[in-house]
Amino acid sequence: MITDRGTVEGCVHVIGIGRAGWSSLAIAEQNCLQQATVVVGSDRQLHSLRHLAGDLLPITHLHATLTEAKARWEQGDRLVILASGDPLCFGLGRLLLAYFPAAVLVFHPHVSSIQLAFSRLKLPWQDAAIASVHGREPDELIRLLRRGVEKIAVLTDGVHHPGAIATLYQALDLPQIYRIWVCENLGGADERVFELDLAIAPSLTADHFAPLNVVVLVRQEEARSLPPLPIIGIPDQHFLTFRDRPGLMTKGEIRLAILGALALMPAQVVWDIGAGTGSVAVEIGRLCPTSQVFAIEKTAMGVNLIEQNAQRFQVQNLQAVSGAAPEALNPLPRPDRVFIGGSGGNLAAILSHCQNVLNPGGCLVLAMATLESIHTALEWLRSHDWPYDLAQWNVARSLPIAQSHRLAPLNPVTIITAQPPTPKS
Repeated sequence: MITDRGTVEGCVHVIGIGRAGWSSLAIAEQNCLQQATVVVGSDRQLHSLRHLAGDLLPITHLHATLTEAKARWEQGDRLVILASGDPLCFGLGRLLLAYFPAAVLVFHPHVSSIQLAFSRLKLPWQDAAIASVHGREPDELIRLLRRGVEKIAVLTDGVHHPGAIATLYQALDLPQIYRIWVCENLGGADERVFELDLAIAPSLTADHFAPLNVVVLVRQEEARSLPPLPIIGIPDQHFLTFRDRPGLMTKGEIRLAILGALALMPAQVVWDIGAGTGSVAVEIGRLCPTSQVFAIEKTAMGVNLIEQNAQRFQVQNLQAVSGAAPEALNPLPRPDRVFIGGSGGNLAAILSHCQNVLNPGGCLVLAMATLESIHTALEWLRSHDWPYDLAQWNVARSLPIAQSHRLAPLNPVTIITAQPPTPKS
């Protein structure tokens, strides 16, 4: 078999082509096309290749066209298949590897639409993530947004068009802010790049955009400005969170359940152990301004976020405590309420410490996300005769999908509420 990339004899050459058609190709790719007896591509791609001597086979029904192309190749025709940009980057290449032996395929990548989009925005993109919603659900895009990935390129379709993507982003209520850019007809004379106005995004349809477009979301560093806030139930997106893990916080619905389980009263001492960003402690501090709230967190970044969030929400009665429990608990005043959101693997020791210092009439609430932590907590409570209640919270939030909505589940959380045993008379 001839393997010279400049020939087509025996091989199936897959050539990425730009919006400019024939003139966008290098000499080697033009030579391949001139030698081909069959060229497969879309009507748009074939339009500038009508001068070629070979048969031009437009893609009507994809699988039927590729089946015909394979049959022509098996009969000895010299076959070239055209693709947009880089065939192996969310392109036709993966499908062709199922039709043809990999050994006979020769790929000629062109500059992809994603490369062009970032070049137009003048952004380095080696650290960008790519999500395709072309003919598929936006689950990967949602995952990237919740992770707070700095730069995301999205390959769209007529259902998940730029306006729908912007509406989805707004519905996620993320703590981080993104600017959204639409890059249309890249490489063509009618190329257009513009920032999407989020205020009008919900009213936009696919007809407002060119069919060939790429969306780029770029995370911004500034925090959201605070609107008037409710007394209880601060929206998640207003908390400052971990830059690399923005979703790592107690979600609003779970915070409300925790606050209810704690049965808070005025002028209490409340511990929040494993406080993370301090979202639960902030809610407690705002709800009970006469109480003392201590947010214990072992990571320096977490302590910094707790302090920033306390300042952001003007909570004066919240103190961040740096250190790992139970050792970090020793200097603190005896608590009336204890919430444990994280234990760092020291759950049994933390529970034993709380048992020794919890004020009479106090209670303890745990939020558990793993089976192992639930098992540890229940084993300790049973062995120490603590009465407890257990409730598992399975929360799903609505997300817009095209013209409809679906429910996207959050991770289930088990909330355990416990009290010390009544002393025997």
